[in-house]
Amino acid sequence: MIPIYTSKYLGQAEKLHIIHVDMDAFYASVEEHDNPKLKGLPIIVGGLSNHGIVTTANYIARKYGVHSAMPIFMAKQKCPRACFLPVRMERYKEVSRQVFHILYGITDLVEPLSIDEAYLDVSNIEINPIEIAQKIKEEVMKKTGLTMSIGISYNKFLAKLASDWNKPNGLKIITEDMVPSILLPLPVKSVYGIGKKTSKRLNNIGIYTVEDLMRLSEEFMVEFFGKSGIEIYNRIRGIDSREVNTTRERKSLGTERTFSKYTKDKEILKDYLHRFALEIEASLQSKNLQAKTITLKIKDIQFRTQTKSKTLNNYISSYNDIFELAVNLLDEIRLTQDIRLIGLTASNLITLKLEQLSLFD
Repeated sequence: MIPIYTSKYLGQAEKLHIIHVDMDAFYASVEEHDNPKLKGLPIIVGGLSNHGIVTTANYIARKYGVHSAMPIFMAKQKCPRACFLPVRMERYKEVSRQVFHILYGITDLVEPLSIDEAYLDVSNIEINPIEIAQKIKEEVMKKTGLTMSIGISYNKFLAKLASDWNKPNGLKIITEDMVPSILLPLPVKSVYGIGKKTSKRLNNIGIYTVEDLMRLSEEFMVEFFGKSGIEIYNRIRGIDSREVNTTRERKSLGTERTFSKYTKDKEILKDYLHRFALEIEASLQSKNLQAKTITLKIKDIQFRTQTKSKTLNNYISSYNDIFELAVNLLDEIRLTQDIRLIGLTASNLITLKLEQLSLFD
């Protein structure tokens, strides 16, 4: 049952206009839905080869310490009885389209973040945002059989924070009067704009929580974080002026990984490119984009960076095209030193027209 929220939020409906939706362990949940025999078992999606990388793990597998981007051999050590499954991207895209059709039936103010995640601005809808969130959850369950977690607030940072609050199948509201007290005990890594490396740097100087961050001056934040310092200073105080952007022009889209164990084994590197290609395909298609240029980046243990690019005559967005180009680019590079970082980027992007449906008709 989706929780019915009391009237205490109804007077704040005008301010609670940002909704963040996030499917729960998306790939693994699709696999479990399609094969009910998997229910109750730890599921790890990413492949069967020990050289592969975990793409998604369900919540049962996560209890064993398995997480995305972990090598498959390590996931097998942590959770040997898990069901290891290959990635079925076409199926995940099919389900993603169903989910986004539901979102566009609510409003055209949708900002896709990935194949299974998006922001909505519902300020132009004369329906309480909590009712909208419940409607979305009900429709997604009805059409796909899957659960999603939803956060509702008055800005993007807090809405995303709320959607992560009580996964899976969560629904959390963060109102203006909850801030900053609700944020104070959170670890610094919970703040948008603070990644793992920055979090460790903060821990090294005794900053572990948002409450610790709040004690820092704006000047120190700018000196420590650079140009994002003011944004983070405001964010932890509940201020985030970013709008839901439906027409954001992306110059490039990609991902990279720094290895804990350096390697020049091309088969291992190709496994990473396989995962990157899947991620880029999902991001391109969720944002309705296509790319014309694919760029491979590697950095060796001497911190020397090499890049290789290929620009096509036509636009692409499929995993097969992206992966094939990435492998060809890798094969053109002569590896004389172990590699500490590999990355893949799609650029020269073009936006396709999105379809809007009407859920409330």
